Amino acid sequence: MAPEAGAISSSESGGGPGGGAGGGGRPRRGLGRGLAALIPGASEGAAQAGIQEIPTDNIVPGTFQPRGAIDGGEFEELVASVREHGILQPIIVRPRGDKHEVVVGERRWRAAVAAGLRTVPAVVRSLTDRETLEIALVENLQREDLTPLERAKAYHRLSREFGLTQEQVAQRVGVSRPAVANTLRLLGLPVEVQASLEHGRITEGHARALLMIQDRGRLLEAWRQVEKRGFSVREAEVLAQREGRIVSRGTSVARKVRRDPEIVDLEEQLRTRLGTQVRIRQQRKKGEIVIEFYSVDDLTRIIDLLLPVENQ
Repeated sequence: MAPEAGAISSSESGGGPGGGAGGGGRPRRGLGRGLAALIPGASEGAAQAGIQEIPTDNIVPGTFQPRGAIDGGEFEELVASVREHGILQPIIVRPRGDKHEVVVGERRWRAAVAAGLRTVPAVVRSLTDRETLEIALVENLQREDLTPLERAKAYHRLSREFGLTQEQVAQRVGVSRPAVANTLRLLGLPVEVQASLEHGRITEGHARALLMIQDRGRLLEAWRQVEKRGFSVREAEVLAQREGRIVSRGTSVARKVRRDPEIVDLEEQLRTRLGTQVRIRQQRKKGEIVIEFYSVDDLTRIIDLLLPVENQ
């Protein structure tokens, strides 16, 4: 659940140096409604009449920015571009008290501040919190700018703070419901594996393969092998399947009881909904549901999903 200016880099928009559609940048992925549908007048032609020059010190960061770090070499290139060419593509802001909050274009604004610009061109729109998060998320997804975990956290935020189902989240951001569900499951990975994914030591494909392993200890051991040996995604899948068979054999030897398919299906639904490992243990007169969490933040995330907002 974020190009920024001047000679906009391909990581900042889908286009070339002018911020247009040409150049050597990769094509944008078609996403459902898109920004033009989410923000009336957001298309280039319609937005021109509403552009204002707003002082940079009258702008505050976006509360619903789905992207994490915005520094590094690409940002320095952006600052240099802004210093030389100025801001060619206006940012989008919304009123927030006597200030303006960034909705789209936070890197452009930060680059303008770093470059010493006193004002930036902006389009002001009155937007709700949900619209703001949706727009920021779609804008980043269209440029494929978000990491898998940033996407997962943004989807979770839409679900938690605005009460949207996975189907509704999928419709709002223009992806499939299974894509939303699979991305949310990444939040159930142990924090060590999440950090490995976030820093690019493993890919989303590796992470999804590891999620096939229900035992946390075996999952962590498999992850260490994947990272240390540089396994391909296919090799990670084979390893995960092998680990799953080992656990399955151990369970069958200990219990020798065929599990109720309905219970197995419920477990999978709960894993998808909560983004973590869930086990339902059924006995004669009672049972229990075991929900795993791996940090205080992870526990808070799960509680937010289980308890209605009004009861917190």
